[in-house]
Amino acid sequence: MKLTYSGKTKDVFALDNGNYLLKFKDEVTGENGVFDPGANTVGLVLEGAGRAGLSLTKFFFERLQAAGIPTHYVDANIEEATMTVKPATVFGSGLEVICRFKAVGSFLRRYGLYAQEGQPLDAFVEVTLKDDGRQDPPISEDALAMLGVLTHEEYQVLKELTQQISQVIKTELARKGIELYDIKLEFGRVGDEKQIVLIDEISGGNMRAYKNGEYIEPLQLEQLMLSAE
Repeated sequence: MKLTYSGKTKDVFALDNGNYLLKFKDEVTGENGVFDPGANTVGLVLEGAGRAGLSLTKFFFERLQAAGIPTHYVDANIEEATMTVKPATVFGSGLEVICRFKAVGSFLRRYGLYAQEGQPLDAFVEVTLKDDGRQDPPISEDALAMLGVLTHEEYQVLKELTQQISQVIKTELARKGIELYDIKLEFGRVGDEKQIVLIDEISGGNMRAYKNGEYIEPLQLEQLMLSAE
């Protein structure tokens, strides 16, 4: 294996067969020791967060594959906190796609003149550039196309996949009495046909979920979702 990238929450290794291995870390994003899925810095270290994030990621990716939704997932080793994935190229230097069901976080900070905290949103899709130096600025469909990051057609695929995936995850959480407020996803192109697929992870570290009006921490979310009850 060869280390190709060391990120905030995982390392990426190239495998001899052309696939990649993601090694999940215990670091999560946030600021001043407080977890925030929308932050672009590591805020704290939670022991066991890597395995917990991978366990939930494996659970959701397998649900999505069963639903016929394209992803880069191949398999996972929970004990080693690793996931094998197909090679994918990102859009530009990377995009983050957020699907919002409730007004919280950066959405509320930006649009608080009009939005109330917890206000229902209709699976609102928002795209931001992965650019730590500029604090991951939001960007519109037209700007993405004009700058050559993706085409209008690709944007529509991205939006539809985001809403479809987020609804699957929302439904799975609801089975445990958990409500999804928002979730951050990433996509890439796979193969010669450049099929757009879901990449990265789906864990408590990239979503806000609540139960009985109380926010659920990432490790607790994994325990609730994967418990036998």
